[in-house]
Amino acid sequence: MSAAQKHYQAIVRIFESNADAKRAEGAKAYMRNQFEFYGLTAPDRKALVRDYWNSDNRLSIEDLPEFIELCWQHPMRELQYVGMDTMIQLSKKLQRKDIAMLELMITERSWWDTVDLVASRGAGVYFQKFPEEIPLRIESWMQSDNLWLMRSALLFQLNYKHQTNVQLLESLIVRLQYHPDFFIRKAIGWVLRQYARTDARFVKNFVQTHELSALSKKEALKNL
Repeated sequence: MSAAQKHYQAIVRIFESNADAKRAEGAKAYMRNQFEFYGLTAPDRKALVRDYWNSDNRLSIEDLPEFIELCWQHPMRELQYVGMDTMIQLSKKLQRKDIAMLELMITERSWWDTVDLVASRGAGVYFQKFPEEIPLRIESWMQSDNLWLMRSALLFQLNYKHQTNVQLLESLIVRLQYHPDFFIRKAIGWVLRQYARTDARFVKNFVQTHELSALSKKEALKNL
């Protein structure tokens, strides 16, 4: 048994022994019945996992892709949350090949609750470490017709502040400004609202000079 399998199976057993069927039904309904749940609250889940990851139980960056794949195959949503949290903890150690793992996390079992954090705190850190990967990779995401890859292209710079490639951000928004999907329009507004904390003048001018959806405009200007 590999290290990734050992840790994965141990966490599954811990979650199974702490499941709450009533709370699971509420969580399932909140997520539009797309996923099954153990019924663990976020604080409880994180506490259980924190207690497990100790000096005797550590996951290496080399074992992370296998661990993520196992978590993403599990029907219970909390396992994807564990995989995502573990990836974030190890994000500064990401290797060039780990872009395949991040893309799996974005394109499989996709919904905003995992994609947004994988994009901003996974892909965002990855592209800061390997900026030469940005042009071809982001272009492939934009041409993929995959809603979640395109949303991730918008959101990966969410925490970049003054390091934001404004020209790239502007070009991505222009390409997607007429996209009909709620999640794309919401992401356009969100990333502009976030960047407004760094350059409010740019965001105000951008909104005034581009044909954005009402949702995108509302989100972009929410704090201005």
